[in-house]
Amino acid sequence: MKTPADSRRRSPRRKFVSGFVSILGRPNAGKSTLLNVLTGAKLAIVSDKPQTTRTLVQGVWTTDHSQVVFLDTPGLHEADTRFNRWMMDSVLEALKERDLLLLVIDSTRKPSEADERGVELIRKAGAPALAVFNKIDSLKPKSLLLPLIDQYRRWHAFEDYLPVSALAGDGLDDLRAAVVSRLPDGPAWFPPDHLTDQPERFLAAEIIREKILHLTRQEVPHAVAVLVDDWKEEPRLVRILATIHVERPGQKAIILGAQGARLKEAGTAARLELEAILGRKVYLELFVKVSENWRENERFLRELDWRSMRGADTP
Repeated sequence: MKTPADSRRRSPRRKFVSGFVSILGRPNAGKSTLLNVLTGAKLAIVSDKPQTTRTLVQGVWTTDHSQVVFLDTPGLHEADTRFNRWMMDSVLEALKERDLLLLVIDSTRKPSEADERGVELIRKAGAPALAVFNKIDSLKPKSLLLPLIDQYRRWHAFEDYLPVSALAGDGLDDLRAAVVSRLPDGPAWFPPDHLTDQPERFLAAEIIREKILHLTRQEVPHAVAVLVDDWKEEPRLVRILATIHVERPGQKAIILGAQGARLKEAGTAARLELEAILGRKVYLELFVKVSENWRENERFLRELDWRSMRGADTP
């Protein structure tokens, strides 16, 4: 039985904070790796090819006293094609009505006019922003970090300037604390076990694309798109039929490899990862199709956006 004195001795209940945080930056700055480590789950595919992330990827991190809804975005770039404009539309959408913005900067790369234009987008958005200097584990000498921070400080008055390594885990606790401390009081928008709003079939398409990116040369990645054509769930098996779209016959030959060996390797790697995620056996069948100029095809681009994936068979 508790007495009034016992009640007075209890520490006051901590408030709960929540908010929406967009992750922005130039291509290959490490945004997707950062999203994955901050949420503790692989939600965005990762490769060393520019523009690996093509649409908005949500990741939710929940603790006893906070919930952060992160949004990974395509890399900031020149929108000189329909495809690039489509990606940049996603970036501009992610700048709207956010509680906080994270500008992820590759600390091993000298700042450029393109970086300054990215900062200008942050400034125009008007939301509080943190400058996150990633890849400090690869920065040599470390003394280069201070002038880099000074340059970004001259461009914009960020809330804070945080050195991290998403790959090595350096500085992540400080980053999490900096994010949470700037969020308003609010409810948990999602259940505690919610990680993302992406359908499983979209994640499957992305994992297949990731394996293709890892196995192909520089000329292929931008021209590759993956669509899941069929998804059937059985008690112990998921059957997935997917098509890998490219723009030219030569790209198809590269993905297939000698006697289909490269496609088989990519399919095996994707299947094993999907089995680990889904907790069931996966039967994965892949096809490669030449779809000329798909990057200029508005209807095709709509199909690539997971938000267009509807129907009873969509997990």
